[in-house]
Amino acid sequence: MNTMELIRSRRSVRSFDGAAPDREQLDELLRYAAAVETPYALPIEWRILDAKAQKLSCPVITGTDTFIAGKLRRAPHAEEAFGFAFERVLLCAVSKGLGTTWIAGTLDRPAFERAMELKPDEVMPCVSPLGRPAAKMSLRESMMRKGAKADSRLPFEELFFSGGFDTPLTPDKAGALKDALEMVRLAPSAVNKQPWRAVVCGDTVHFYEKQGKGFVAANGWDIQKVDMGIALCHFVCGMEEIGRRNTVEICDPALPHPADTVYLASVRLG
Repeated sequence: MNTMELIRSRRSVRSFDGAAPDREQLDELLRYAAAVETPYALPIEWRILDAKAQKLSCPVITGTDTFIAGKLRRAPHAEEAFGFAFERVLLCAVSKGLGTTWIAGTLDRPAFERAMELKPDEVMPCVSPLGRPAAKMSLRESMMRKGAKADSRLPFEELFFSGGFDTPLTPDKAGALKDALEMVRLAPSAVNKQPWRAVVCGDTVHFYEKQGKGFVAANGWDIQKVDMGIALCHFVCGMEEIGRRNTVEICDPALPHPADTVYLASVRLG
């Protein structure tokens, strides 16, 4: 896969053409998913679900009954681990010509969790439909994309910084990191909030979450950390694409940062 091209071309798909994905394709996708590793070493179990056979409903999706979902144990960094892994899986699906979209809230969650045989200490953060995109978006899909400004992204210099949060990083000064950071900028996120912020300090890029209101559940689960996992995935993929070794680690640099921003992880470049 040319991952950066997949990231640039991918869009969220909610309208499908009615044709079921090929079983061999789905088996290949599950094998790929099982082999995906995350920086947090948390195992994830993946399953293909059949909405008709398992009586699942997701009102924002039309034209397919096929979904992919994953579950993992509740643990520190489970959100980031899932976001990192599921984005790799969905990019693989896109490389096979399948449409995908991240879904966390607009589904019959109890039914999906029963189908995943979720245990009390496990969580199923998100699911995605799988299928061939319809030739034309449904009116509902068009309105959802318009409402979320799905094709808009914040400017580069509002997301990325050099040495500290007081120095915005512009694309022309990002050097070899420019394309990988642009992959982060293009990442999908819940209601397109784009919570990622990154500070480049020498050979290390520190990632922070800009926390939005209403995204943390009563049990502490933070859906924006899933978005941060996606952002980390995109950056790592971008660096791999240009042949740069990288290691994701937790090493808070204790940089001064805005009150609504929290440190999450760092990527050390080789």
